[in-house]
Amino acid sequence: MSDVKRIYVEKRAAYATEANEIKHNLIEQLGLEIKTLRVINRYDVQGISDDILNKGIDTILSEPMVDDVYQEDFPKNEDEAIFAIEFLPGQYDQRAESARECYSILNDNHVNVRCAKIIILRGKLSVQNVIAIKKYYINPVDSREVNPKSLDVNLNFSSPDKVDIINNFINMSEEDLKNFHKSFKLAMTVEDLLVIKDYFKNEERNPSVTEIKVIDTYWSDHCRHTTFETNITKIDIEDGIFNNSLKETFKLYEGSREFVYEGQDRAITLMDIAVISMKEMRKRGALDDLDLSDEINACSINVKIDTDDGFKDYLLMFKNETHNHPTEIEPFGGAATCLGGAIRDPLSGRTYVYQAMRVTGSADPTISIEDTLKGKLPQRKITLGAAHGYSSYGNQIGLATGEVREIYHPGYVAKRMEIGAVLGAAPKENVVREVPCVGDVIILLGGKTGRDGCGGATGSSKEHTEESIENCGAEVQKGNPPTERKIQRLFRNKEVSTLIKRCNDFGAGGVSVAIGELCDSLDINLDLVPKKYEGLDGTELAISESQERMAVVVKEEDAKHFIELANAENLEATVVAKVTDTGYMRMYWQGNKIVDLKRTFLNTNGAKQYSKVLVKAPKENENFFENHRKNMIKKSLKESFESALRNLNITSQKGLVESFDSTIGSNTVLMPFGGKYQLTPAEGMACKIPVLNGVSKTASLMTNGFNPYLASWSPYHGAYYSVIESVTKIVAMGGKIDDIRLTLQEYFEKLYKNPERWGKPFSALLGAYRAQKDLNIPAIGGKDSMSGSFGELDVPPSLVSFAVTTTKASNVISPEFKNVNSKIVLVKARRNDEEIIDIEEFKNNMKVVSKLIEEGQVISAFAVRFGGVFEAISKMAFGNMIGAKIYNLTKEELFDASYGSLVLEVKENIDLEDAFEKANYLEIGITKDTKSLEIMNEVLELESLLLSFKDGLSKVFKEKTKDLNESVETKLFNCESKISPKIKITKPKVIIPTFPGTNCEYDSARAFNDAGAKTKIEVFRNLNNAMLNESIINLEKEIRSSQIIMIPGGFSAGDEPDGSGKFIATVFRNERIKDAVMDLLNNRDGLILGICNGFQALIKLGLVPFGEIRDITEDMPTLTYNNIGRHMSSIVRTKITSNLSPWFSEVNVGDIQNVAISHGEGRFVASQEVIKSLFKNGQIATQYVDFEGNASMNMPYNPNGSMMAIEGITSLDGRVLGKMGHSERIGENLYKNIPGNFDQKIFESGVKYFK
Repeated sequence: MSDVKRIYVEKRAAYATEANEIKHNLIEQLGLEIKTLRVINRYDVQGISDDILNKGIDTILSEPMVDDVYQEDFPKNEDEAIFAIEFLPGQYDQRAESARECYSILNDNHVNVRCAKIIILRGKLSVQNVIAIKKYYINPVDSREVNPKSLDVNLNFSSPDKVDIINNFINMSEEDLKNFHKSFKLAMTVEDLLVIKDYFKNEERNPSVTEIKVIDTYWSDHCRHTTFETNITKIDIEDGIFNNSLKETFKLYEGSREFVYEGQDRAITLMDIAVISMKEMRKRGALDDLDLSDEINACSINVKIDTDDGFKDYLLMFKNETHNHPTEIEPFGGAATCLGGAIRDPLSGRTYVYQAMRVTGSADPTISIEDTLKGKLPQRKITLGAAHGYSSYGNQIGLATGEVREIYHPGYVAKRMEIGAVLGAAPKENVVREVPCVGDVIILLGGKTGRDGCGGATGSSKEHTEESIENCGAEVQKGNPPTERKIQRLFRNKEVSTLIKRCNDFGAGGVSVAIGELCDSLDINLDLVPKKYEGLDGTELAISESQERMAVVVKEEDAKHFIELANAENLEATVVAKVTDTGYMRMYWQGNKIVDLKRTFLNTNGAKQYSKVLVKAPKENENFFENHRKNMIKKSLKESFESALRNLNITSQKGLVESFDSTIGSNTVLMPFGGKYQLTPAEGMACKIPVLNGVSKTASLMTNGFNPYLASWSPYHGAYYSVIESVTKIVAMGGKIDDIRLTLQEYFEKLYKNPERWGKPFSALLGAYRAQKDLNIPAIGGKDSMSGSFGELDVPPSLVSFAVTTTKASNVISPEFKNVNSKIVLVKARRNDEEIIDIEEFKNNMKVVSKLIEEGQVISAFAVRFGGVFEAISKMAFGNMIGAKIYNLTKEELFDASYGSLVLEVKENIDLEDAFEKANYLEIGITKDTKSLEIMNEVLELESLLLSFKDGLSKVFKEKTKDLNESVETKLFNCESKISPKIKITKPKVIIPTFPGTNCEYDSARAFNDAGAKTKIEVFRNLNNAMLNESIINLEKEIRSSQIIMIPGGFSAGDEPDGSGKFIATVFRNERIKDAVMDLLNNRDGLILGICNGFQALIKLGLVPFGEIRDITEDMPTLTYNNIGRHMSSIVRTKITSNLSPWFSEVNVGDIQNVAISHGEGRFVASQEVIKSLFKNGQIATQYVDFEGNASMNMPYNPNGSMMAIEGITSLDGRVLGKMGHSERIGENLYKNIPGNFDQKIFESGVKYFK
């Protein structure tokens, strides 16, 4: 270990955002007296010289401007408590991997890096206090405590043993099999083992351990929906007024079965209820848009999208995915891979995934840590960790998250609900689907294989208890979003996608399922599977669920070309299997056949399961609608409003939502929050369907619906209104009811053989079926998760409906009030005594509203839900702080959870009687310029209501930092003389290097192309030293032939190690690249633009503000972590404060534009001396400003706490510009719910400079 070099890095107090956040959480959650808390990152580096190490200390491991570096040891005091943690061996550590990648650029030899985090505490802390802190901070599922001074870089995995044969298995008695089942911790049933025993008896041999694990995975509830496929043999439905509709629906279901199956003897199953509506509509010829395929990738429909090049045939895919169990035990990794898994499904269908929605279920995160159940993580830690994991993955891969909704119910203490839903699209001609033929090969594409995720499919299918949770560490997959981004890019290439005959993503079950499902007969060589590290045995290689992998079938003669194309995108691709005609799935490892299973046997899915159903009647005295109204209404109207606005299911979640990038891709039609003040939540998400090298005029819409309290009272009503809510929201956004398609998410308790428990999903699915039948809208896909139990605790009966459609982007509207003197109209859905709406009236209402939206007469719409009309009016008012006078409503009507109703803002000159003659409507008010709500002779100030609205979750999701009472100087700099290049070029070339983690290259290229430039996206490859050296030569060549360097946004190597832009900066410090860059600036009058991650790289290089690549010194400015301690995504206002730069030649000094921001490290810091110099020289290009146009240090105007509100700076001559705001994210019909001008004309200015 003598060649191991250790470095400690600690943020200085002024920049110790992470340490301050940990300290705040420990004090608040544990109630401890902590005076100081320090965080030190420990790096152990092996395989490099002292010279190489020292080169990287200030550029890779630390930043001299904000960090202190220690070698050998770190300063500490005797009264400080110290402990260190690291990831468990085999867990993916992005910080260590990114440090290794950066050092590899400087070093030809193999580099090994291990990281640990050291926590140093000072305060009145007993030994028990420190133990409590460790228990809170260290999650044993993925991390462990280590000695702060331990020195062990190598992962010393022992050589794997050969795979054992289970002796005497075929002769085991049923009792023996029960003991075997328990000892092997299998997810399958003992009945399944009896079937397996019979199979191997016929094969005249005993199974291998790998075969048992593979079968257990294959037949798991997660992979094969065994609960949903269980035969229901007896159905009892209790009598009761609220079961009348359910009984009627069951008869309709029997009629649908008769029509679809025409007398065939088909078992009643939960799956059948879930899909029967789709089957019936398809048989009736009402599903012409359904895309049919043997591949099971995602819901897929055919759409025609309107582009700048006419109408095009596209496939639109959508998918919902859950990671409930993984997120419960390891929130960050579980939620991150929930999104990663959701993305891979439509991605494996060769579509480009462009937008995501996150819907989660949590118990109360505001409760004390003392109330945490034994064997569980605190709810707050789960909630925050999951949000961080999901947002981190989506933000890195470059996926716009259009809606984030966390639903609260005490039942989710049993197990969290974590749902990711995504949309993807591709030209139909890009997708080829062919049946694999003998001789075809299967390529494993993407990430390498490790122990993470081993047993994930079976783990998520099991019942969980306090004891079982302690042994689940390996079941949680680890995400690597930069790799999945590369696969996104690769599959967007038509030359690649048309080589693929069939594709499957690596999710549950790993190789055994992802490759095993591709065809009926195949041979798999596990020795060829790329590994993260040595020591994996054949079983682990067969079932590991390591992420970011795809299994692709291609013709044997196409394999070499496919691999070359994959390598060009910096992706590994390896042939690991071959299609045969044996009828068996066979796996080989170390020369031995360890799996040899007949396909027909695997496809049986095990022993047939049977169950009975008992549907209990919802209790009349617990009627959700009546009780909910009573609970919402307090002594006074003011108290009712304020209390309701603090309700966890109504209150603001802005502090949660803004940590998710909502604008990447430059296609976002609606921001998550609308209005001048960005306070009115959108009804769903709307995004223009992306067109490579073109512009789309067609938008996709996606919404969701679910109320756990309603579902707990009646699963049937809950599911029915989930569909109604999602459909109503689509109409509120400008979609049409007839064009909607659904996908459902079912999440229920462990059912066992209990008929009453089985009655809950049975009822819920019938409720969803009835809504589909009533509306003639099918669910064409879904996902079931049937293990929502922990001991005696169960999740609420959860059926979440996701609705999807397309419409013109120009037709999309948002819910915030937009004008004064508009009429406010309630379009009402009436319920009968059985609490079911008049469906014909509802459908007619929706069609009337859709027509009025299309005609521009309805300009805002809000679907009534949990909080009733009061919630709608309050939230509609907040966005632009436009008040209203409300009339014609009782208190009961104000607070009724009137699903299917809409509150509309209608233009003031509209004749309501004429416009709404065919709808059930009521004029209920008028918008006013008062910043108050006048209701029932009471005046409620919006500012006061807003405080309540922001209060409910403010301690969990921090929305803003404390205001600073300081004025910010703004010096406008007018430069009369303009610089100009010696050589003019009509169409300048822009080189856009794309590094691991880059995700804004498409947006940047489009912006420059639209401005008249010629762009070249150059992928930087670093899979091995040869590729790395070749990429450096290619990048140098491209820079020397270009006039502009554009460094786009993203997360350079995951913004690690502990800082952004370091990988990019390390590449640009290469002597060849450095010389080419300085030649561009000094000899060829070139321009450089860096946005977000690009700005972070420029400032770490010295290109801004100094105009040259120079060594980093302590007195240089930098960009560091946002003051709020998390990622920020929103729209901000910036002012042009200087026209020194040619990048701003097309705008005027003093102009103010809106700009999308999305970053975690955007806080500009510098010495006062440097800032004065920047102002004096006109190098401060843009500042964050408030609504009065004044530079501000306060949120939300200044999203990161940048000194002097600085958003962008330039080099001394203005030719190098770095800025945080994403000026490239512009286009027609974007951000329609945010008023203002978004075009800073940066790209036109850059191109014009050369003309």
